[in-house]
Amino acid sequence: MSENTQSADGFGVTERAARRILSILHDEPQGSMLRVSVSGGGCSGFQYGFTVDQQRNNDDLSVEKDGAVVLIDSVSLPFVAGSTLDFVDDLMGQSFRVTNPNATAACGCGTSFSIG
Repeated sequence: MSENTQSADGFGVTERAARRILSILHDEPQGSMLRVSVSGGGCSGFQYGFTVDQQRNNDDLSVEKDGAVVLIDSVSLPFVAGSTLDFVDDLMGQSFRVTNPNATAACGCGTSFSIG
């Protein structure tokens, strides 16, 4: 895995993820950031969401890696604390992947997980 930067809450972003975020945000308005969220649903109970956001909320965790900024809202943070955001390009395609030590089960799609 490539080297990552971690926040005080232990959320990390790899170099590969930072490069991909910057690539995605290149055509977005100045100051855009990637927001990672957790919501109920998916085949394992919870699912990750990835959206582009131009607004940082007061209670957001902000993690910066090589100029790429990732935001996590305070409701999602307990579900992803200690996790690492990476970007993979494999036979299944290209996608962001969250390696989450809190997850007790995960779906093969890599976007759904459960906590026991």
